[in-house]
Amino acid sequence: MTETQSTTETPSTTADATPETSAHVDWQRVLIDQLDWHWTNQLRPRLDGLTDEEYLWEPTPGAWNVHPRGQGSTELQGGSGELTIDFAYPEPVPAPVTTIAWRLAHVIVGVLGARVHSHFGGPEADYQTFDYAGTADDALAQLDSAYAGWIAGVRRWGAVELAEPCGPAEGPFADYSRAELVAHINREVIHHGAEIALLRDLFAHRNDSRTTDERLTND
Repeated sequence: MTETQSTTETPSTTADATPETSAHVDWQRVLIDQLDWHWTNQLRPRLDGLTDEEYLWEPTPGAWNVHPRGQGSTELQGGSGELTIDFAYPEPVPAPVTTIAWRLAHVIVGVLGARVHSHFGGPEADYQTFDYAGTADDALAQLDSAYAGWIAGVRRWGAVELAEPCGPAEGPFADYSRAELVAHINREVIHHGAEIALLRDLFAHRNDSRTTDERLTND
């Protein structure tokens, strides 16, 4: 299903949904449903059929990507395996365009994987030592694993745990509640997923070099 297609299933019409009242809001359920419904019904299906060509496609010159070791386009490279990922600190202005491979790696490592490790005891995940995927299928398998670890962990946080500080793993945001961390991860996954979906659309139409006037005249 694409971003523009509609569905008759909404968070309020799922089989186990119970309307919340103003007297009681199940914030664990609200936070989980916001991300998991989007993941199940829109984002993950939108990634089905991703090809290796799409995965590594560079929409602009100098786009940040994953590369065979020694072939990166930035001085700073991360990765422990055969592939490394482009980085720079501070980030250039304007920020570079990034590939689907780069964006997936960011979600897998920086958004989900590092949090699964810090908060739920999952495997270590950081940009410098991660083994980046060279194919779309391998990257999606990494994404599925990271997402499963995150959502399973959040399901174990009830109202009491969600109200507690998220802790030193979140650096300067250590005093923020776990609920605020979950809301932040929801935003990150949703907006980076939308960026990846747009890159797929741009790839699909990359060979349409007609001008706007030509398209309006002929279509």
